[in-house]
Amino acid sequence: MRSQGVKILVAIESGSRAWGFPSPDSDYDCRFVYIRPVSDHLVLQQPRDVIEFPIEGEIDAGGWDLRKALLLALGGNAVIVEWAKSPIVYEEVAGFRARLLDLLAEIVDPGKVSHHYLGLARSHVAKIGSFSGEVKLKKLFYLIRPLVALDWTEQRGFASLPPMNLGECLDQTDVPAPAAEEIRRLIEQKGQTREMGSGLIPTAIARYLEARYGHHQMNLAATVRDDARQARKHALATAFYRREAEQLS
Repeated sequence: MRSQGVKILVAIESGSRAWGFPSPDSDYDCRFVYIRPVSDHLVLQQPRDVIEFPIEGEIDAGGWDLRKALLLALGGNAVIVEWAKSPIVYEEVAGFRARLLDLLAEIVDPGKVSHHYLGLARSHVAKIGSFSGEVKLKKLFYLIRPLVALDWTEQRGFASLPPMNLGECLDQTDVPAPAAEEIRRLIEQKGQTREMGSGLIPTAIARYLEARYGHHQMNLAATVRDDARQARKHALATAFYRREAEQLS
């Protein structure tokens, strides 16, 4: 990234390959966190906090400035947490991911992240329209994943953050056996075919999704505002950002 004047701190795989339900022809969704040297901040016009590249073949690459990533994490956005937990790492400054995970454990509120996952589920429920209708089976995973993540988090008292990989999350979550078996069957099917086509949602999965979506819609508690606690978290994130930037000076 010399042409951009930035340092990549970690580059990982996101999307279906890291979520654990790739197709044979799935793209490679490379995502990275980068940081600029201190001198880049001593200007009137701040550079963009996102770097994007045109898609080339199967490669879709893009990244966030560390500052953007940390501010989103403080707000409960799950994306940087998932990037930090990705099972597929392409590049990393030695020790950075461990340091980042330690920080995220301190500053990220699982309750806020749960609202992020509920928002994802809500958007995909709106797209499919009905739990009993025909859907593109490939797209069904984008509703299954956040609801399993919500169940994982709820079953731990909203005290920690779920794994990124759907299969791993499913293994650690109390999901009705028929639904869990059907989800695993769909994962296996998706891994073997380029096109799953459309069809009715398997009955056990439809029942699970409808029940758990309704449950979380009704019962997910609103986050409690605590300005003093948020200020402490913001201070931790600021100190972390400063240390990482100063290492480039």
